[in-house]
Amino acid sequence: MRLLIQRVREARVTVDGRVVGEIGPGLAVLAGFGGADASELPRGRLWSALVEKMLLLRVFPDASGKMNLGLADFGGEILLVSQFTLYADTRKGRRPSFHLAAPPEVAEPLFHTLVRDVEARLPGRVQCGVFAADMDVSLVNWGPVTVLLDSADMGGS
Repeated sequence: MRLLIQRVREARVTVDGRVVGEIGPGLAVLAGFGGADASELPRGRLWSALVEKMLLLRVFPDASGKMNLGLADFGGEILLVSQFTLYADTRKGRRPSFHLAAPPEVAEPLFHTLVRDVEARLPGRVQCGVFAADMDVSLVNWGPVTVLLDSADMGGS
């Protein structure tokens, strides 16, 4: 699993001209799942560690302006968007290959589980895109601050 986290002043997802998710200050998170990720992933230590790291990552300013607060302490919202292209393989040629990404039948339930798990921790503060839709994602990256969390860096696949 890869989570590309962006601290935002605002973010929105539109599908077919209709806003399906919109937040104010918080995190816009692009979530991708790799071919080695399986349906058991949410039941493991690695899943919990990544979700916890995402939500507690101290990227928000405290009273003195220092990046010292996580999302919950800051009081922000989160926008989750599925993003298989986080697993693009660009080693050969000019056209990315996506063979490293989990197939949709694996990735979709993982994405929906991620949304449910985050919603359980931040009730009423979670929005999301539509899995496999052609989405327009707009955001104002605050800082800019962008952080990549990769399960491979935490002892996973």
